[in-house]
Amino acid sequence: MAHMLRNLRVPQNSASLEEARTRTFEFFRMCCRSIPQVMEIYNLHDVVSPSQLRSAAAAHVRKNAGVTNPRVIDMLLFKGMEELKNIVDHSKQRHHIIGQYVVGNQGLVQDLAPNDQGLSGFLKSFYSSNYS
Repeated sequence: MAHMLRNLRVPQNSASLEEARTRTFEFFRMCCRSIPQVMEIYNLHDVVSPSQLRSAAAAHVRKNAGVTNPRVIDMLLFKGMEELKNIVDHSKQRHHIIGQYVVGNQGLVQDLAPNDQGLSGFLKSFYSSNYS
């Protein structure tokens, strides 16, 4: 898989929006194909499932779904290819991957307990008066 990533290059300019869209789907497929390798490299089996990583990759792609300029899409694809190459080449550490793609913005790991359980009455009143 790593040899595929070394040889793949994103062309500088897409001729049309449809061509940029096709390249985006190809990039997403390549991300999905590299997920098992990423799971092995970073030992993520105890933290996340492959389907959750696939969903995180899809969320990152969908985040820019409103972009209609082919040049901007090409730039985003270049940045995505660079990120994927860094991940597959083990240029990142495990906690970077967990922080960016497992916990991420949507927070797959959630804090279910109330935050103010162990606070004293003084601290509760202090926080409510100064930070409300």
